[in-house]
Amino acid sequence: MSGIVTLTAAGAIDATYRVGTLRRGAFARADSYTREVSGKGVNVAAALAAGGADASAVVVLGADDVRFARCGLTAPLLRIVEVPGATRVNTSIIDADGATTKVNAPTPPLSPEAWEATVSLTLGELDRCAASWLVLSGSLPELAGTGALVDLAAVRAGAAERGVRFAVDTSGAALAALLADPVGIDLLTPNAEELAAAVGRPLATLGEVVDAAREIIGRGVETVVASLGGDGLLAVTAERAVFARAEAPYVANTAGAGDAALAGFLLGLTRAPAANASGADPLAVAAASAAEWGAHAVAHASTLVAGPPLGIRALVETSPELDRPLTPEDAA
Repeated sequence: MSGIVTLTAAGAIDATYRVGTLRRGAFARADSYTREVSGKGVNVAAALAAGGADASAVVVLGADDVRFARCGLTAPLLRIVEVPGATRVNTSIIDADGATTKVNAPTPPLSPEAWEATVSLTLGELDRCAASWLVLSGSLPELAGTGALVDLAAVRAGAAERGVRFAVDTSGAALAALLADPVGIDLLTPNAEELAAAVGRPLATLGEVVDAAREIIGRGVETVVASLGGDGLLAVTAERAVFARAEAPYVANTAGAGDAALAGFLLGLTRAPAANASGADPLAVAAASAAEWGAHAVAHASTLVAGPPLGIRALVETSPELDRPLTPEDAA
């Protein structure tokens, strides 16, 4: 199996606190605390590796935290671009009811030299592992002194020249910039809120999600996998829409579920040739895998998953009921 490379231009340290009760403005002492190198692409690569894929994670980290990164569980996966100072810290606070309150630090700008090094390392990694996919995950930093986001043109062109497929999981200004020129994006994985923002209208049913995904597909994206939180997910192409949902054994931490679902979808795609040979539906196989890995992730206390989702099986509908309403917290 060829490799999968993830690119996280805004790496992070994930700090997770567990508390009994969280009240606004009140003191709380944590029952436990964990700290790990993260960023969405690192999470995706960790899940891919847990599923047996050859994965690596290009990630920008502050020099102050590189020693810590090289001692962590993900160290073998990391291809680090070192920049001065500390890495931003993203904080999750999980209360006794399992609710996660998350505060992400702002994304610091990158110097032109650091971005050039990031692009060079990414393209070199695509060559090293004969990659089949490049996954762009997380927020994009501004290029220092320009007020504009870093330019992905060289990364996208380099992937295309190598025949590497391109997956995107980002939001906000970065997603808007990519959707202004989406040709060549093979896989886009927004949540319902991000998809609604992309098409400029609220989404309240599965059918409205499918319509919104097809609008994005009409701009040049091949496949949209829309995460619907507790409602499951929809994998949509120009011709097909497949719904999948898996039940988590329990909810420990919702942070990182989307990253694991993206990894699960890619892992499912690697089984597509076997699925075809056996008469199974490759898109349904990939959607089921995404739902199972997402459910697996929320049962983990950390944002990094360990091992595959044993014992979790997704419900898959290849002809979903399009008038089915989303639950209020998942509607956008």
